[in-house]
Amino acid sequence: MNTESVAKRRVVVAMSGGVDSSVAAALLVEQGYDVVGMMMRLWSEPGIGASAPANRCCTPDQMADARRVAGLLGIPFYVVDVQDHFRQTVVQFFIDEHEYGRTPNPCIECNRQIRFTYLLERALALDADYLATGHYAQVRHTPSGYQLLKGLDPNKDQSYVLHVLDQEKLGQVLFPIGGYTKAEVRELAQKFGLPVVSKSESQDLCFLGDGNYRRFLQEYSQKASQPGPILTCNGEELGQHNGLPFYTIGQRKGLGISASVPLFVLRKVVAQNALIVGPKSELGQQTLIARDVNWLSGQPPQTPISAQIKIRYKAKGIQGEVVDLGSGRSKVTFHEPVFGVTAGQGAVFYDGDVCLGGGIIADGVNDLEETAASLQTAPSLQLANIQVLS
Repeated sequence: MNTESVAKRRVVVAMSGGVDSSVAAALLVEQGYDVVGMMMRLWSEPGIGASAPANRCCTPDQMADARRVAGLLGIPFYVVDVQDHFRQTVVQFFIDEHEYGRTPNPCIECNRQIRFTYLLERALALDADYLATGHYAQVRHTPSGYQLLKGLDPNKDQSYVLHVLDQEKLGQVLFPIGGYTKAEVRELAQKFGLPVVSKSESQDLCFLGDGNYRRFLQEYSQKASQPGPILTCNGEELGQHNGLPFYTIGQRKGLGISASVPLFVLRKVVAQNALIVGPKSELGQQTLIARDVNWLSGQPPQTPISAQIKIRYKAKGIQGEVVDLGSGRSKVTFHEPVFGVTAGQGAVFYDGDVCLGGGIIADGVNDLEETAASLQTAPSLQLANIQVLS
């Protein structure tokens, strides 16, 4: 990019103290942007163990690393305290979704509610033109608008959790490392002399004290440990489960039941607190309903489209057809039965490397009455309520 065209453009970089966001900041400084580093202090339960930090998400070491990188790059650095709001919107969402019998991806909700809403608002309040992050994704500007593309590194691509962006936000975000592989990012960290060059990967569920979501739900959810029946599709009771949130669709081991054939978790029936199991032949499905669907172009397709659909963050795209149903819902029909379709996970649609949009997998193909009203939609955070620590 022409240095003259960016010299007066301000970018707030979301810094975590890790190598990805640090290199993102260094690249922007090198390109001539007016760069400001900003780290979010998020809520996390106390670390488990005598030597564990008080907050695994934003440890003193991580904060110190981010501050050191900012100092090395000669950019201002701030810490934004959003612990309470993060707990109310992301952590409570994680707990509630499990109580509803769904398996959520809290990173999607964090991007929707925190990073690309509240942090973006904070960046714009500082007269920034852009918010930059260390995500492995790319944005392309075309005559018809902005497109979100996969990151160059197929093993690190994070477009799946970014499908919640819209045209306005795509024009306000930068992903400086999206065109690099992870190995190249570490080489850049070495080139820039960053002290985080050898730092290990960050963890997805950053708010867990020990990474154990089952233990977390036992402590923070009143409904998590309620036992109930394990049933076949015919209603035969085979045993008792220890709480629906502790099981995942497609799970085979750890069910505590015996049968003449291997049995897998097919679904959860929250109203009866029942876990439904059956043979693998009953696990596959060719249709799902996605709710809260966001189309990155700003407009849903008027006719059925062919797409590759990812039903989990690390899953491969599966060929299928997507039909917009209106009211934020879409029907996906796969070309062949798919295993592991899980309510609460994202269903994200692609045309090659271009992310078209996506939504959240609903409880069942007939659950067309499900709406966002069942979830608490948080109001926009007032910037005056965010505490900024220098």
